[in-house]
Amino acid sequence: MIPINVPLIGEEEIEAVVKVMRSGPLTSALGVGPMVTQFEKNFAAFAGVKHAVAVNTGTAALHSAVVAVGVKQGDEVILPSFTFVATAEAVVMAGGKPVFTDIDPETYNISPDTIERNITEKTRAIVPVDLYGFSVNMKPIREIASEHGLAVVEDAAQAHGATYAGKPAGVFADVACWSLYASKNMTTGEGGVVTTDNDAVVETLRLVRTHGEKDKYASLMLGYNYRMSEIQAAIGLVQLEKLSGFVAKRRANAKRLTNLLSASDRLKLPEESEERQHSWYLYTVRLKNAAGDERDKILEELKKKGIGAVAYYVNPVHLMPYYRETFGERRLPETEKAAGQVFSLPVHPGVTEEQIDYIGETLLDLL
Repeated sequence: MIPINVPLIGEEEIEAVVKVMRSGPLTSALGVGPMVTQFEKNFAAFAGVKHAVAVNTGTAALHSAVVAVGVKQGDEVILPSFTFVATAEAVVMAGGKPVFTDIDPETYNISPDTIERNITEKTRAIVPVDLYGFSVNMKPIREIASEHGLAVVEDAAQAHGATYAGKPAGVFADVACWSLYASKNMTTGEGGVVTTDNDAVVETLRLVRTHGEKDKYASLMLGYNYRMSEIQAAIGLVQLEKLSGFVAKRRANAKRLTNLLSASDRLKLPEESEERQHSWYLYTVRLKNAAGDERDKILEELKKKGIGAVAYYVNPVHLMPYYRETFGERRLPETEKAAGQVFSLPVHPGVTEEQIDYIGETLLDLL
């Protein structure tokens, strides 16, 4: 089976872990061990910002960021439903109300037009998502946020290597959140990072990460245990060095697959532009005018032939029982349509050119 994504771990990562295991420390009570501190410095440079705060999961990154920009009980936060549930969880954990908003059918990212229509006097923040690794259109979102005095927390969990207007994804937000889960473009096994240029926000992020403590046993606010371990950071330092190579291979694989699949008029293929360069975390196609379970049947056939194609977000968050029952029903036609038609194909760095050709030719035969 050609998996949809797989972590590429080499001897360098293993040696880095062994070095920490032998010499320590394994962690730091305030989350500022030497490996974590160096990883934060290197990640901030990669992200093009002043500050990075390393945490133990991507969900912790999102929750910390939402808290740090001031979302409190009863505040409304605008976000897409076509995303992993953690985006919404973070808002609810902070006491906010998620206001699910429809997507642009061309990019699957939140639509700026629908953001404007959902702003109320209770709105506190916008959480756009760089879905599949393609940067959200930040310029109009930034303008809307500035006009209404809203914070922007960009969910860049899948966007390592993506760019917007020549800069790394996340730069145009107040805060950006990154996942380092095992499937991502780079990994620490589990882990996350929050990046920002805001000095006040970064101080709050560091408090949130370690039980509200700036000094041991002196909690200043409600905090959590979101520390990244030294072992995770050691892996992250090596993976960050390899990231540009990983993304280059993803880009080459995506280009090769696009050249093959462009022979079919049944598929809407993923796109990028000079202004918005893809990270190719997931190569996602849309089966045009798909009806019933046609998409799912194609996925079954691909898997039978050893291709680990996956349909992500088949149940948009606004339709999940907890969110529907707690926050009310909403109609998001573009989100619901995409959920029944899109699927993703493997283009990760472990996929060879021969396998890309096999994936493309097999899908064309099925179509």
